[in-house]
Amino acid sequence: MREDEDNLGVVTALVRSAFLVNAVYAESAREYGLTPQQGQLLCVLMAQPYGMSALGPMLRLAKSSLTELVDRTAQRGLVRREADPADRRVVRVALTKRGSELAEEFYTATCRRIEELPATLDGAARDTLADLLSRVVRDNNVPMVFLERDEAPPVAGGR
Repeated sequence: MREDEDNLGVVTALVRSAFLVNAVYAESAREYGLTPQQGQLLCVLMAQPYGMSALGPMLRLAKSSLTELVDRTAQRGLVRREADPADRRVVRVALTKRGSELAEEFYTATCRRIEELPATLDGAARDTLADLLSRVVRDNNVPMVFLERDEAPPVAGGR
């Protein structure tokens, strides 16, 4: 195989990269007894509690699917519903103590695994990859569902 045949087009590279990250994420979730969606929910809630109406678009779930996800995760004692102090009509979802501990473990292990994916790239190539992917994410208004350790939690009304 010639070297230039190893280079993928941008669509193929992005799709295969998404599959790769999703597979690593799903494997990590499985090892922690979570579904990938539960893992995403826990990671999102690490920053702060969110209202159900904010979580739906963040996780790209319909209202009924989000309700089922929160119900299943609450039954496991990982999240709880609570009234929003600013508006008692709004229901927020927050991590329980157990959920917070599991979220931290899952987040750390998953970050470690994903960090290993570009292990063959040198520092400059990793920086370039991060810069380019950051632009794609920013330009497409991808919600903050997975934060860097040094990022401040987003300011949100949680509604």
